[in-house]
Amino acid sequence: MDGHMDGQIDSVTPTTLDEPVSETILRDLRSVYSKLRVVLAPSNVRATSYEDNEALKLLKDWDLWGPLLICLILSVLLSVDAGSHGALVFSAVFMLVWVGAAIVTLNAQLLGGSISFFQSVCVLGYCVFPLVISAFVLLLLHTFVNSIILDLVIVTLAFIWSTRASVVFIGQFISEERKTLAVYPVFFFYIFLSWMILI
Repeated sequence: MDGHMDGQIDSVTPTTLDEPVSETILRDLRSVYSKLRVVLAPSNVRATSYEDNEALKLLKDWDLWGPLLICLILSVLLSVDAGSHGALVFSAVFMLVWVGAAIVTLNAQLLGGSISFFQSVCVLGYCVFPLVISAFVLLLLHTFVNSIILDLVIVTLAFIWSTRASVVFIGQFISEERKTLAVYPVFFFYIFLSWMILI
């Protein structure tokens, strides 16, 4: 049997079923890296419409691998610094990221946003990455110096970065008169994550 049915010409389309697992993992890691680059430099998104913007097209092809990795890294970083309460902190941060992203997404959809559920969760998850960087920097700094002012400055910068990136992307899918209502939950989502990093 060669895959042809009743003499019909079989159109050969490339599939990922025959590729090695290592190639699949590398392709997914390249995709995660590309989306992280878009999230870390979101300034060019507003310049063009959705149809003409490569950054938005890239994020339309959503995945949950990147947000899962980011969430796991943040949970591990915060649980390492929590001592005997590490398991509790890990599970709290993990649940907070996913439940918070789902609530913000549902809010955006109730406001008439044209973004899909998983696309929004994907964007919100990728936009947590600046907070992961701040948690990692604080973990390194606490071995040398313990300054609440320095912690506050680093986490505040990461909070602004995360919030701005997610608002830029999600704001493309919400009408102008409802954009403020969509931004409030995003603001609280990232401020709560920032508070978790600070404590």
